[in-house]
Amino acid sequence: MILHRAGSRPSLRANPEYFTGEVWQDPIISAPAPGRLNALSVHFAPGARTAWHTHPLGQTLHVTQGAGLVCLRGEAPQPIRAGDTVWIPAGVEHWHGAGPETAMTHIAMQEMQDGSAATWLEHVSDANYGG
Repeated sequence: MILHRAGSRPSLRANPEYFTGEVWQDPIISAPAPGRLNALSVHFAPGARTAWHTHPLGQTLHVTQGAGLVCLRGEAPQPIRAGDTVWIPAGVEHWHGAGPETAMTHIAMQEMQDGSAATWLEHVSDANYGG
């Protein structure tokens, strides 16, 4: 068993290569093998968002606070708010983040495959973010 006490691990500033704006991540779990689950609580300031990316085994997002957006490549951004849960299938290009004027926090859950939980692509342009 591994027990992580609340407040025992620092919040981490998200890597600007993969995010636009102010984004903080709090680890929940990165399960040791043979487990594959990787989960984070991700806090987005207004206007902040991920870059385009995919997940080898899909991703589940559960919004815990605020309101934001999620978008699949080639589609218009969809609003998401506290209490919503989103499933993004494996290999589907997408982004997610806060609304233009609202902060948003979600739990991001994805499984690792061959040591990776995501493939990062280009940043989301302001035009794509605005829909």
